[in-house]
Amino acid sequence: MKLVFKQRFFSWFDSYDIYNEQGEKAYTVEGKMSWGHKLHILNKFGEHIATVKQVVLTFLPRFDFYENGKYIGSIQKKISFLKPHFEIDFNGWSISGNIFEWDYHITGASGQTIAKVSKELLNFTDTYAIETADYNDALYALMVTLAIDAEKCSRNN
Repeated sequence: MKLVFKQRFFSWFDSYDIYNEQGEKAYTVEGKMSWGHKLHILNKFGEHIATVKQVVLTFLPRFDFYENGKYIGSIQKKISFLKPHFEIDFNGWSISGNIFEWDYHITGASGQTIAKVSKELLNFTDTYAIETADYNDALYALMVTLAIDAEKCSRNN
């Protein structure tokens, strides 16, 4: 399954539309006023299904993941030199590749590729492609991508 993740052109808070391969809106992401990033993910029917929430007052950025209000995992930036490194606490997943350049893979506990994330160039707003082998992993891969994008956004401000 391929998702195309597009930031909305004019928005006070983080807002994104996520489209499937057919160009249909699969998810909407709405940023909420909060201390730190708080991103609500809505399904195609407009129902709130998940949240990515920045944990504030931590030495390095951390984001918690919630599905239907229940904590399911987190991602935290780690100390690294040259390029960013993140540790995922969810289903044994890990990240490899060039996160700084938006070309990375999310890998499962047994080494299988869960998702490939890449930045699409020549767009007016940030646009990313997320490719997953399993439809059931799409929401979680989106959550990881949103957290990394929010951390990068915070770093650049």
